[in-house]
Amino acid sequence: MDHLLLNGKKFYYEEIANYSFRNSIPLNGYEVTTLEFCRNWLNGVQEIAINTSGSTGAPKLITLTRRQMEISARYTLQALHLQENDHALVCINTEYIGGIMMLVRGLIGNLHLTILEPIGNPFRYLPPNGPEQYEFGSFVPLQLQAILTESPEKKYLLDQMKGMLVGGAPLSADLNKQIQEIAAPVYHTYGMTETASHVALKKLNGSQPDRYFRATPTVQLAQDNRGCLTITGELTNKQLITTNDLVNLVSEHEFEWLGRVDNTINSGGIKIQAEKVEVYLAQVLAELQIDRRSFITAVPDEKLGQRVIALLEGAKLTTDQEKEIKRQLKHLLHKFEVPKAFQYAKAFCTTGSGKIDKTTTLANLL
Repeated sequence: MDHLLLNGKKFYYEEIANYSFRNSIPLNGYEVTTLEFCRNWLNGVQEIAINTSGSTGAPKLITLTRRQMEISARYTLQALHLQENDHALVCINTEYIGGIMMLVRGLIGNLHLTILEPIGNPFRYLPPNGPEQYEFGSFVPLQLQAILTESPEKKYLLDQMKGMLVGGAPLSADLNKQIQEIAAPVYHTYGMTETASHVALKKLNGSQPDRYFRATPTVQLAQDNRGCLTITGELTNKQLITTNDLVNLVSEHEFEWLGRVDNTINSGGIKIQAEKVEVYLAQVLAELQIDRRSFITAVPDEKLGQRVIALLEGAKLTTDQEKEIKRQLKHLLHKFEVPKAFQYAKAFCTTGSGKIDKTTTLANLL
């Protein structure tokens, strides 16, 4: 490939490498950031500093080697059976590892890259000079949900793909259900900046969906004394990465993700995993046709130590609606897991990569 499309503008790799277009084409900040990464890559830069998203703590700067990123890119190209001249849609943020690795996969695999600034529904602004079919795409759950809900007439673009990635945040029960109607394979990703994007994939649909995340053979998985996943191998530059993710390690390459250890709530001596409650809460909200984002947190309680509460985005629900949500959750969860109260935020804060920023959202309520 000799060029890419960025917001509908064509840029040739030769001019990107030389930055010869810089004074002739007006660029916004996102376009400059994207092209500067491509320029560095095309010029053979061996180490690249990348900011973490900050969704689970303060953002920090991580340095990855070119070799790590090449290994990660080839893993994905092989797993999704992508070939030279396939078309890839890049619509997640290229300032973070998920979007950056989409660029690397395109450059390594000689794919046609169509790059859009990240918005809720990327299918709303596909460039008229872009391809009629994409073989590969990557989305955050909010984007995939928006495409399926707001642009059902363009679902064929998803169906025609060889495969797509969805990650960066948990998937709601409603989205999981909609994914079953997509003809192309949809893979949930597990990874982080330190591992150059995902180290494991979980197929969500088709006749034989995966029950567990399956890691690339190039990494070794284990658990620490907390039950949290550890990762080492070529993707980590042989460094041991200790995560805060509680897992059930099924085999040396398969695991079930249970949730973040720092999202474990101790209520009355019973350990409650917030992510588990969030899945069922989202399911009940969808069944009641209450279109709200939500998450689970805890507040201090003199008797229980911590009390589980649900935080919903938007205006306060009626007392009857709250009672019905609790009633349905009691059939799905242990009584200690059912939220004891509901709180509301006018709008959830999000990170640059599109994830809900729970820490900032909660801080703004104080």
